[in-house]
Amino acid sequence: MFNKVLIANRGEIAVRVMRACRDLGIRTVAIYSEADRHAGHVRYADEAYHIGPARAAESYLDQRAVMKAAKDAEVDAIHPGYGFLAENASFARRVEQTDITWVGPSSDAMEQLGEKTSARAAMQSADVPVVPGTTEPVKRAERVAEIADEYGYPVAIKADGGGGGRGMKVVTDSSDIEPQLEAAKREGEAYFDNETVYVEKYLQSPRHIEVQILADRHGNIRHLGERDCSLQRRHQKVIEEAPSPALSETVRESIGAAARRGVRTAGYVNAGTVEFLVDEQASEEDPPFYFLEVNTRIQVEHTVTEELTGIDIVKWQLRIAAGEQMTFSQDSIEFTGHAIEYRINAENAADDFAPATGSLETYDPPGGLGVRVDDAVHEGDEVGGEYDSMIAKLIVSGPNRETALARSERAISEYRIQGLETLLPFHRLMLTDAQFRSGTHTTDYLDTVVDAETITQAVNQLSSDTDAAVSDPNTTNTHKMVVEVNNKRFDVAVSGIESLSSDSDSSEPDRPPRRVSRPSSDPQYTASATSGDSQEITAEMQGTILSVSVGEGDSVEAGETICVIEAMKMENDVLADRDGTIERVMIQEGNSVDIGDVLVKFSWPQTLSFLSHSSNGVGRRDTASSSLLIARLGGCLTGPRKHFYRGMRKRTAHDHFDLWTSTRSSFQLEWLAPCEVSSHGQRENATRNVRCPTELTLPRHERWAAPKVHLWRLEPLSSCRARLGSSKSLPQRVRQREQDRGIHLSCPHD
Repeated sequence: MFNKVLIANRGEIAVRVMRACRDLGIRTVAIYSEADRHAGHVRYADEAYHIGPARAAESYLDQRAVMKAAKDAEVDAIHPGYGFLAENASFARRVEQTDITWVGPSSDAMEQLGEKTSARAAMQSADVPVVPGTTEPVKRAERVAEIADEYGYPVAIKADGGGGGRGMKVVTDSSDIEPQLEAAKREGEAYFDNETVYVEKYLQSPRHIEVQILADRHGNIRHLGERDCSLQRRHQKVIEEAPSPALSETVRESIGAAARRGVRTAGYVNAGTVEFLVDEQASEEDPPFYFLEVNTRIQVEHTVTEELTGIDIVKWQLRIAAGEQMTFSQDSIEFTGHAIEYRINAENAADDFAPATGSLETYDPPGGLGVRVDDAVHEGDEVGGEYDSMIAKLIVSGPNRETALARSERAISEYRIQGLETLLPFHRLMLTDAQFRSGTHTTDYLDTVVDAETITQAVNQLSSDTDAAVSDPNTTNTHKMVVEVNNKRFDVAVSGIESLSSDSDSSEPDRPPRRVSRPSSDPQYTASATSGDSQEITAEMQGTILSVSVGEGDSVEAGETICVIEAMKMENDVLADRDGTIERVMIQEGNSVDIGDVLVKFSWPQTLSFLSHSSNGVGRRDTASSSLLIARLGGCLTGPRKHFYRGMRKRTAHDHFDLWTSTRSSFQLEWLAPCEVSSHGQRENATRNVRCPTELTLPRHERWAAPKVHLWRLEPLSSCRARLGSSKSLPQRVRQREQDRGIHLSCPHD
């Protein structure tokens, strides 16, 4: 057995491997980036080595840096965990060429089964059905189009070295091919150091079933049963369980035998997972399942298999790498009960699962019978956006699925995390979902069946139920207290006081308030943030700029992509929320950005908002005696805004218009009717008549200096009142003149 092992990974999987090493009496070595200097896996290891900056490409994916740390630490073996270099055959070969042992399959087996195209060919030779598609890499968009024409849309473009949904892009029509092909290549290069991709028919509503494999150097191959990973969002697994609630015993036996048959053909050794898609709508002529891919590493969800079988998969990885023979037969493996794993990701399900960052102000995991938590964090740790969003895994088991679900409700209700958004409220929602509880969900359930608004509303409600106090500077202070009445304890909330005595026997310190993010109104508006009058777009997350789609001077429309930010191993499109012109681009490809960093500066079209008021001082949109008022301003005129209703206080004898500028700069207005104009700012109060046609310059005004006073009031003279139902009622000569100038005419009644 080994004396010292380096774990070429971070987070909870690094700690998981370290625990297995300690059980076997093996010393452990951690590696860490600048961002992980104080991370949990660094604290847990016997030794730790700094290998580079926060960017993964310069640290955890830097093969030379990892090998240097291994040699400096004089380790016997390297365990890659999952992700990063775990499925990189060139790195495995580099380790094999030294006197250090690689804990995993050989580099040759990784190339054959880890690369998806060659894996498909190997499985076909082992008589395992594969999803229709290519067995050779695809480089050109034209080839993708040919495959789509042959099998029909949609098709999936997948990174050859990918896994876990990374580097997978679905193409629904020909216009998507070029951008999705480039995106898949880019993700493959960023996450797996391999931009090769292939294409296959995309099955829209399958079950995702995977089989755990262990194989030693003595020709023994065992499968440890299947796992159901069908609950996914954007092809990322969220909840996994074993055994699958959907498989018949016949399919279960067939799929396990197919997995063993496939890895034997490739001469595979160590732990791995063979993944399949089960098409429940398949005809009798079609196979009940298709081979998807082989993950030549330990899987995130290996934990549920361990709970069912009692077999420590990570320990057996180390033992097999050391040359030991498995001591159990296939028939001796017992599958007992049911287990479910919940990924505790730093994501906000109410905001389209957007990545979240922050400090773990409260971190209190659950316990009890049938509850396991794999993590690498402590209360007070910072969760950044540089790497995967998963901070922990909650594994719940029981004698059957019903018991496991009941224990899940209890465990999730006990799990306390405050300081940043997580998926805990979402998991609570899923435990109330009839389709999930019945086990009939498929891989597209979250993306196409469950309404996004339903998730948003439910998660927000469940979040508020979990956290009694939410930070809000505009609300009265609320403190939790514990009181006793006749020796009986009561938890109470006290409002309206500034502080509580710190030495009170009856008080407990407040839980830190949970931060609440405003849900995005557009689920595709994943990462953009605008600051209104500041004319800037800023980053909502930490990450790396993968691409920039605009240049200085470009005109963009609302919804157009500004740039792409990679955060927590996810690509996030930053979109413009209105039309405008790019004045300055502050970023370039490869830059690291933090929350609030300015990405681009915009020049928005200047606009003016106005509202008609009647003589009784109440705002209305259907007044029949409105002034014939048209504002020409940058070619556009906006309609009423709600805040003008709140700003109206003074009664007048005439209908009037309150105007509010949306920019700080001066601009010109042209009135097509006589008006009386008065300024009601703090510094001036003047009234003058304006005759048609004329131009009026409204100077810069600091709106926020007098928030309860309207800026400009225009009162029509009695001689120029006119009935006006809409801008269509304007005289044709006026409309034609303004249209010739490229001006859009409208009024509050349009």
